[in-house]
Amino acid sequence: MSNTRKAAAKTSATDRMRAARAQAERSDRIRRRVVVGGASAAVLALVAGVAFAVGGSSGSADAAASGPLVVPANTGGQDGTVITYGRADAPHTLEIYEDFRCPYCEQLETTTGKAVQQLADDGTYKIEYHLATFLDKNLGGKGSRTALAAAGAALNEGVDKFKQFHDVLYANQPDERTDGFGDVNHLLDLAGQVPGLKTDGFVKAVQDGTYAPWAAKVNEEFDKSDVTGTPTVKLDGKKLDVLTGGKAATPEQFTAMVKQVTG
Repeated sequence: MSNTRKAAAKTSATDRMRAARAQAERSDRIRRRVVVGGASAAVLALVAGVAFAVGGSSGSADAAASGPLVVPANTGGQDGTVITYGRADAPHTLEIYEDFRCPYCEQLETTTGKAVQQLADDGTYKIEYHLATFLDKNLGGKGSRTALAAAGAALNEGVDKFKQFHDVLYANQPDERTDGFGDVNHLLDLAGQVPGLKTDGFVKAVQDGTYAPWAAKVNEEFDKSDVTGTPTVKLDGKKLDVLTGGKAATPEQFTAMVKQVTG
């Protein structure tokens, strides 16, 4: 091959390498824009310092949620979509609206959760959990509804098991954009932190998605509420200001709010 042809071939190969590198860089930029775009709701919420805005239904459209509806034991409400923790005859009711992928819900639970539970254990109120899966739609993935279905399996084992698993999920919440809760094996690993939870029935229910249709129904009921963001907390119907400027109320602040309502 002549020197001229060799030089031309070398130039052509170099051009191809440059084109491939440029294409890879363009693809990476597009990927980053998709990730950022999918997380735009999260960014806006963080900047505004407000609860995560509800963006619409998600769970009912999932193929796994199209199977037969199996309602876990220990549910409440007319249609089995409410989870109640505490004494049934407590004089007051604390309603908590959450999504397992919501970082502000995690902040509230890990900052003030023990105080919230203590007042329920003391009989001041009972807690009614209203759970949602809207962040799967807002951010993509299936972590919210997969975690909720697993929480249904925990509830079937007992209300205390649900509460402990609920707390473990928030204590180990992944970045909401990674969809870490979409992996049932990861959820089963976390369930190992709750003594006595990982029965054969629980493991099978999580692996099979037994309560995925129930999770979709729970989300549908959430969508029917007047709640526009998570976390939302109401005591006897009165909304409590548990999140101000992007910061969760302290245990002392929360207790004071409860006393103001209950007298």
